[in-house]
Amino acid sequence: MQPVIVADHLGKVYRAGKVEVAALRDVSFTVGPGEFVSIVGPSGSGKSTLFYNIGGLTRPSSGRLWIDGVDFATLNDSQRTKLRKQKIGFVFQKFNLLPTLSAMDNILLAHEIACGTATLDQSYFEHLSNLLGIRDRLHHRPSELSGGEQQRVAIARALIARPAIVLADEPTGNLDSKNSDAVLAVLRRSNQELKQTVMMITHNPEAAAIGDRILHMRDGEMLDAEPFDPEPLGANRVPHPGRAVRG
Repeated sequence: MQPVIVADHLGKVYRAGKVEVAALRDVSFTVGPGEFVSIVGPSGSGKSTLFYNIGGLTRPSSGRLWIDGVDFATLNDSQRTKLRKQKIGFVFQKFNLLPTLSAMDNILLAHEIACGTATLDQSYFEHLSNLLGIRDRLHHRPSELSGGEQQRVAIARALIARPAIVLADEPTGNLDSKNSDAVLAVLRRSNQELKQTVMMITHNPEAAAIGDRILHMRDGEMLDAEPFDPEPLGANRVPHPGRAVRG
């Protein structure tokens, strides 16, 4: 079965004048469809940089990256943006809900941006609302919701377009322990019932434990690095290890 995420010798270097900082160093791993993978590491370990690269928010400096079978190196900025909208849902530590819109309108806006239409699969929306426990809170604005409720709305916003991948960056970072446990349970349940691949970045080992697998990062390196196997990608997409990504 073809993996949903393939990272092959990813590197990311930031430059400030003559100073270079390697945020990612030769990172390789794969994630299968429907898998829940937790990435843990201390601050500055490269977790967020990896998140931005997988999410198409920035380009790696070297290496190769495939998202749902698509080679990122072959895409221009417009194509990468389109793939990000269609294939990836984001959940951030800060809920980033628009304060003037209701919970429902925040979710619907995300659907329209990702799908290019306001037409909604009502049965899926109702199922998602029930799954996340927000059905009775849909007409409330963010200021009228608890932190845990806001994060569940943010998860619904990430899932509404049925992306192949959900990237969660410290999704419980702004929550107390009770709400953290509730959000993690909801994220795990949505992964199991909706069959979407989830990658969660966290510094909390207890939060990471809900995943199927835990990958560890330190100083820009993946300590659980996996040997790259190009076979699942097909013969026409065999990579060249270490090849620089242009642009």
